Amino acid sequence: MPSVQAITSEEEFKTLVRGESEKNSVFAVYFWASWAQPCAQMKEVFHTLSTVYPQLKYLEVEAEELPELSESFEVDSVPYFVFIKGGKILAKVSGANASELSSTAEKFAKALGATARPPSEASSLDLNSRLKQLISQEHVMIFIKGSPQQPKCGFSRQLIEILKEQGIVYGSFDILSDDGVRQGLKKFSNWPTYPQVYVKGELIGGLDIIRELIDDSEFLPMIPESSRIPSN
Repeated sequence: MPSVQAITSEEEFKTLVRGESEKNSVFAVYFWASWAQPCAQMKEVFHTLSTVYPQLKYLEVEAEELPELSESFEVDSVPYFVFIKGGKILAKVSGANASELSSTAEKFAKALGATARPPSEASSLDLNSRLKQLISQEHVMIFIKGSPQQPKCGFSRQLIEILKEQGIVYGSFDILSDDGVRQGLKKFSNWPTYPQVYVKGELIGGLDIIRELIDDSEFLPMIPESSRIPSN
């Protein structure tokens, strides 16, 4: 079985989770949807956990593709995680809560007698790998407090307004949803404050730097054409 297995039918799920040979296995099941941005963020966490705690068995379910299965676990929002043993639910984690998901996976892995890689090695390597993936997720990535629809600080709100005025298409990450990313990115990029703006995986700077670049007509030339809204 691959480290994370995508489930394509209810029959496949039942065979794996409720099979006679799997009664002593703990399954971590991830319910997701393609339209929900936090799911992309949490997918990285889920896949990282599958390498840190391989003693668990990891399954992915696209919630809207298998509605009856989702309903049976009372999945009313995504991302949503369920830990199962012998067909019984051990724990649930709702939302983009990376810390809770990680601690829950660690708890059940340890209950199985698992030994993870030393924290100093596992956490630094896995976090840096995840940060590299996040900053390169879109041609333009911003790390803000809250979401573009509901920014949770004035600086984040101003940055969003500026990018809208400039006609720039971007991806975003809510640093309030994951303290590991929030603290780790400061060290990773040697930039202590938020928001942060990345273009093609390279740090450009914060709000003041973006304003200066725009004033000097240097910002838009950095942005790939595919990340710009054509002007009429």
